[in-house]
Amino acid sequence: MKLTVIGFWGAYPEKNEATSCFLLEDAGTSILLDCGSGAVAQLQNYLDLHTLDAVMLSHYHHDHVADLGVLTYSRVVDINLKKTEIPLKIHAHKDDEAAFEKLRRPPFTEVTSYQHDSKVKIGPFTITFQKTDHPAPCYAMRIESSETNHTIVYTADTTFQESLIPFARNASLLIAETSFYADQSAEKFGHMNSKEVAMLAEESETKEVILSHLPHFGDHKQLVNEVAKTYSGKISLAETGKTWLL
Repeated sequence: MKLTVIGFWGAYPEKNEATSCFLLEDAGTSILLDCGSGAVAQLQNYLDLHTLDAVMLSHYHHDHVADLGVLTYSRVVDINLKKTEIPLKIHAHKDDEAAFEKLRRPPFTEVTSYQHDSKVKIGPFTITFQKTDHPAPCYAMRIESSETNHTIVYTADTTFQESLIPFARNASLLIAETSFYADQSAEKFGHMNSKEVAMLAEESETKEVILSHLPHFGDHKQLVNEVAKTYSGKISLAETGKTWLL
């Protein structure tokens, strides 16, 4: 299983980069976790758009879905150019039904809903979901691969929740939103700070944590140092194009 960071910024992308978006590949199957602003331009450095098998959306805030529209248009073009006959498969929740319905563009998209107790299978991947605490309805994802027996957990956007600890238990990689520094209050914004990320990673006994959804201020190395005060595993900062092979 291979994970590539396509975008990692919260709110808006820094110059020539993208907000939340991650590419997962295994056994010839590729799926995208969220599709934030700037993601499509970055994604084409790693695969041809018409070969993407599916997109998993955590929620409908712009920094997680802003580029889904242009990704959809790429499938419109590629189907008309006969590069593929397969619609873009999108998996999203229906807690916001109006936003969900806007994803439909038949025959170019195929949209499927998930919920808290859903189990989605795409190629070797099995994805389960945990609702998070965020101003907009949002779901964390646990992705398991039958090929490698590794697990990646993506928190998406959330405050710290005790229920995320068993959800992330023994993950090979935990992609954790880290929107604030340890001395800052993140809960009122629906996010986590570095101290809370450390608690989640340590108590869930995940093997490695990737700090993502990063702030546009301060020194990100400080986030790593703050997490390391509590968490004993490996800590990485998300960076555009950085990959993990499991």
